[in-house]
Amino acid sequence: MAPRRRSHPTARLPGRPKSTDHVRSNLALWERETERYERRFERVLSGPKALAWGLWRVPESELKILGKVRGLDLLEIGCGAARWSIALAGQGGRPVGLDLSPAHLRHAARLVRRSRRSVPLVRANAEALPFADATFDVVFCDWGAMTFCDPYRTVPEASRVLRPRGCMAFATSSPFRILAQNPRTSRMSPRLLRDYFGLHRVDYPSEVNFALTYGEWIRLFRENGFSVELLKESQPSASTRSPYLGRSESKWARHWPMESIWRVRKTSG
Repeated sequence: MAPRRRSHPTARLPGRPKSTDHVRSNLALWERETERYERRFERVLSGPKALAWGLWRVPESELKILGKVRGLDLLEIGCGAARWSIALAGQGGRPVGLDLSPAHLRHAARLVRRSRRSVPLVRANAEALPFADATFDVVFCDWGAMTFCDPYRTVPEASRVLRPRGCMAFATSSPFRILAQNPRTSRMSPRLLRDYFGLHRVDYPSEVNFALTYGEWIRLFRENGFSVELLKESQPSASTRSPYLGRSESKWARHWPMESIWRVRKTSG
């Protein structure tokens, strides 16, 4: 599930919240916006374009974040319409698509039926995965749950359901994107406009996102038995266009990272 375009954030970036109000806000957002999102982006997310990462839809065949998936058990958290999972099932993987939004899962069920692939779909919150320990070889998402769920809850859950040497991979917003976004216009600034330290929760008018500092991501990974294998910071060329961003945002992203793609490996725990 890739990101949607949104209005600017209006609240400060607090520390770790104890509440789960973000779950209600984000569920309401996707129940309201899924149909519009699917109509707008179906073409850029379907077919051969399904296996592509991030804001610029860079093919998995080029980045090799997941690599060969044949025979692996995979969990896509925040799967949206499950296009990634369907495509990975076509490569011999055994994916499960998980999302909290019934609207998303209705689209996913329709696409799974059309594909005739075996992709179980589960309605659940990625912060409380309904699976036994050591169930999967890979937990992943393209933005999805790692943007809309609290990483202090999702990373421990991913570690719990992964087998030893299992892989967690995801694309999400770079902290630079949040720090340089003008709170009045939503345009990207060449200057940092917010504090970096303490970065965690980002409140928008109709949704809540999450992002961490690079050091805090690494600390959280290590605390949950992961070692970092890869951090890809997308840098589009002058000719690259994003279906989610305007030209000024893409121009900004040629100078500073707008998204991060992580791959970590479970080495302990």
